[in-house]
Amino acid sequence: MNKMKLYIVLAAFLGSGLTLGGYKLLEKDNVQIIHTANDAPKAHFTGLNNTTTMVATDFTVAAEQTLPKVVHIKVTQKMKGQAFSPFGGQQMPEEFQRFFGPFFNSPNGRGEAPEEFKQEGSGSGVIISPDGYIVTNNHVAGDADEIEVSLYDKRTFKAELVGKDPSTDLALLKIDAKDLPYVAFANSDNIKVGQWVVAVGNPFNLESTVTAGIVSAKGRSININTDKAPIEAFIQTDAAVNPGNSGGALVNLDGELVGINSAIASPTGSYAGYSFAVPSNLVGKIVDDLRKYGVSQRAFLGARIRTVDGNFAKEQKLDMTSGVWIDEVNDNSAAKEAGLEKGDIVTAIDGVTVTESPAFIEQIGRHRPGDKVTLTYLRNGKERTTVATLKNASGNTDTVTKATSLSMAALGADFKALSTKELDALDLSHGVKVENLHSGKLKSAGVQEGFIITKMNNQPVSSEDDIQRILDENDGNGVLIEGKYKGERDMVYYGFGL
Repeated sequence: MNKMKLYIVLAAFLGSGLTLGGYKLLEKDNVQIIHTANDAPKAHFTGLNNTTTMVATDFTVAAEQTLPKVVHIKVTQKMKGQAFSPFGGQQMPEEFQRFFGPFFNSPNGRGEAPEEFKQEGSGSGVIISPDGYIVTNNHVAGDADEIEVSLYDKRTFKAELVGKDPSTDLALLKIDAKDLPYVAFANSDNIKVGQWVVAVGNPFNLESTVTAGIVSAKGRSININTDKAPIEAFIQTDAAVNPGNSGGALVNLDGELVGINSAIASPTGSYAGYSFAVPSNLVGKIVDDLRKYGVSQRAFLGARIRTVDGNFAKEQKLDMTSGVWIDEVNDNSAAKEAGLEKGDIVTAIDGVTVTESPAFIEQIGRHRPGDKVTLTYLRNGKERTTVATLKNASGNTDTVTKATSLSMAALGADFKALSTKELDALDLSHGVKVENLHSGKLKSAGVQEGFIITKMNNQPVSSEDDIQRILDENDGNGVLIEGKYKGERDMVYYGFGL
């Protein structure tokens, strides 16, 4: 037993000696690694140097400046039950009922009104003037029958829809109020990727909510606007934006508006890391149009374009991978008159570099018909400039008003004249086919792609010119469309209000 104790003591001393010896053996290397000499470099946190100072980002100024200028919007839209067979099972808008009478919407054809219900929604808006003008999204309030606005100080107002622009998903409201706090616009061209921004809105009906993030990208197109000629050059951020934030403010750290929050990319419908805002420079132009004219004054260059990327550059044997390729020039267009040709590569508009199609479309979209723009472009590798006078959708520089805004574009479709052979197969003597249907009067009325329009307001239709003429002659009460679908014998009717 005593011998065993002796072995334990010896083992303990031996272990202690080995440990102490190992420490002394390694002590010199450790000193060299950490540079304990007086002239050794000093340790720093990663990413800092002797000349920088870490300052915590403060969002309080932006929040305090913006919260009183963002409103909560509640909307109500009247919905009706299904109409009876003379209109193909489609329900006619209220304006159409007033023009043609309740019979067409009656379930039994005797005049009884169909069942009606209300659909409610909510969103956000931004006060842009002391006398009560508010900008929001078209998808928030553009089709509403009733609009209620709640201010930061809890006052509520009924709002009037001044105008809307589906191509940018913007709408302008007006409330009867004075001396309101309003947002100042920043130059959205000056914001940079990586810059801090703050989103203010009312997600999930949680009023006055503030989130922050950085600018993740600029000039982003996500193909969300369904208008025939959309303008999408969104500011992408990682600020948390959710349903209800639509129409709210995206501001810089000084509380200046850099964008109107409009969309999120999400597999669930809630925030998943990506949100998108309409740039403030475009917002300013659109709301100015809506305020002055009630409709957007949209300008067009009149050319089909595409982005020059790596693959396209290889295909065309180009030595550049940015810019906007002119793929086709329309007759009687601003592009044609400015001398642009297929194969030209536009690199700047009024001195602003454009590397992709979305940025090109946004720059043109900031102008009105009649405006002149300077285009910098390459032809056969040589840089040139030209001045183009932009035109409206009708190919002239006239101002568009609410009274004249119902055009082919407002119908929301392309139209194809039918050949004699196609008409014979349908047992028709005249008609035009509805193609490429998107957001507009026809889709809202229930028309589907492939529908053959034979009459409008009881007048024969054989071409697009007939459609435009009938719209121009309309007295503003309503339009009745008659036609049929391929493979069906019965005629179908649709209607919409103006």
